[in-house]
Amino acid sequence: MITPADLTPRTDWTVDEVRALWEMPFNDLLFKAQSIHRENFDPHEVQISTLLSIKTGACPEDCSYCPQSVRFDTNVNSEPLMDIDAVLANARAAKDKGATRFCMGAAYRSPKPKQVTQIAEMVKAVGELGMETCATLGMLTPEAAEELKDAGLDYYNHNIDSSENFYDKIITTRTFQHRLDTLKNVRDAGMKICCGGIIGMGEAEQDRIELLQTLATMPEQPSSVPINQLVAVKGTPLEGVDEVDGIDFVRTIAVARILMPQSHVRLSAGRTEMSDETQAMCFFAGANSIFYGEKLLTTENPEADDDMALMTRLGLRPEAPNKCDNKDVIEQKLEQVRQSA
Repeated sequence: MITPADLTPRTDWTVDEVRALWEMPFNDLLFKAQSIHRENFDPHEVQISTLLSIKTGACPEDCSYCPQSVRFDTNVNSEPLMDIDAVLANARAAKDKGATRFCMGAAYRSPKPKQVTQIAEMVKAVGELGMETCATLGMLTPEAAEELKDAGLDYYNHNIDSSENFYDKIITTRTFQHRLDTLKNVRDAGMKICCGGIIGMGEAEQDRIELLQTLATMPEQPSSVPINQLVAVKGTPLEGVDEVDGIDFVRTIAVARILMPQSHVRLSAGRTEMSDETQAMCFFAGANSIFYGEKLLTTENPEADDDMALMTRLGLRPEAPNKCDNKDVIEQKLEQVRQSA
């Protein structure tokens, strides 16, 4: 008899097991990933999110990939925290274009209590529009996480970026453990986690494997897993780094889907550098979420109309609101088992 525990994803993957998946023949890997995807999701639906930078630039951190760091000359203008009316106008526009989740990003190392309170008001107002809410604000204390949860924040994004071994090659102003501590504070507050990484920062294949293994073995797997392809912004230390091989990127998506079968795997930054064919392969490999809109914080992103045109060509459609926790899929499976017993 299948129980809810049987439908709970594994969180005990070893690095060797993840490497074995990574090294599968490409066609076998994609077949396995697509099969698992169909067991857990409607294969023709894609969850649509929009990301708005509500406070831009002047971040004190030294993340090598980030054009918002005050340490790099990237021609990104510093902008203060937006007012709530402007945020709501952007949220309404995103909803009108089909977005079901609205993510607010602010370039902070860690927001101050006053800033958390201001953002909590934005979260509450966006939620009243009938949209899921997400925020990415840097490190959170337990108190900040509780305040945002009380305001109705559904998801908190805090990427671990890469493997623990590679982490200090790209960031020195915070540690890998700092990332994990914030994720714990978010989980303890009862919010869902959006957590992924960046491919193409000069990391080795082993680092990608360890990144995926860390995500898959968290106490609770992330509800959303954004897989970013590095946008090598001029003026950052990673300017000029070699571009990611498209097949390697698709392989990363496929392994993520197998390891985290009930998570939304999101194509995030870097899609302007991807061909339609590469994106189509990513959807086949199990990606079922995208950020759309003109920008992802400060970097370019495909136009929303272009995304919808590609989805139409592929026979894909936006996922309906309030389906994104995937509980309905699990319950349907259990009901089928009950009826057949």
